Amino acid sequence: MKIDASNIGYSELNKVIRESGESRFEIENVLGQRYIGAGSSDKEILISGTPGNALGAYLNGSKIIVHGNAQDAIGDTMNDGAIIVHGNCGDTTGYAMRSGEIYVEKNAGYRVGIHMKSYKEQYPIIVIGGKVGDFLGEYQAGGIIIVLGIGVEGCPVGSFCGTGMHGGEMFIRSESAPEGLPSQVCCTEATAEEKEQIRRYIDRFVKHFGNNTDEFLKSRFYKLIPNSANPYKQLYVNN
Repeated sequence: MKIDASNIGYSELNKVIRESGESRFEIENVLGQRYIGAGSSDKEILISGTPGNALGAYLNGSKIIVHGNAQDAIGDTMNDGAIIVHGNCGDTTGYAMRSGEIYVEKNAGYRVGIHMKSYKEQYPIIVIGGKVGDFLGEYQAGGIIIVLGIGVEGCPVGSFCGTGMHGGEMFIRSESAPEGLPSQVCCTEATAEEKEQIRRYIDRFVKHFGNNTDEFLKSRFYKLIPNSANPYKQLYVNN
């Protein structure tokens, strides 16, 4: 189903997606409409333009592809599915996401992966091609965040990386480790075996946007995990 969103408000647009009975949508001329695909299952949504906040919020298995930039809170609390952005995205990408995958070709804003978590077979993944702002992985409790730093000089993450992190992993492609990490976060250079563990996700990034997985994996990556000797976990879990 093709939709020209030039003169359609977000409420009407989302009603069409929910109620049409179609499983595939091509939406053109999107300009700031919020909540596109929110809570949807078993749909494919192709977007040309710039969707507004909370794209794919509570996503439950649908696939959303954006040819353009996306605003804040994409994949907010998503349960499953995939969001692929051929451009940049704003703040709080993947806020509290529980599972599913987000791939962003270029840069992302602040607080990427804040409160993301995993449970049993539910395991969220975020891959950012360029750089990210401050507070990457803030309060991260599960899943994997990968920052590839394509075209970025120096470390591609901002300040306060890993603040409150108490689960999950981050992989940062960089010649230097993030500065000013809290003592509750352990940062080491990723081994060849550890880099192989994220190959599948870089393969998917390359499938979406191009480039070469082997060339990425030849680079230095830093792996960040919670420091079990000095854990933030004590702040969040009753013993």
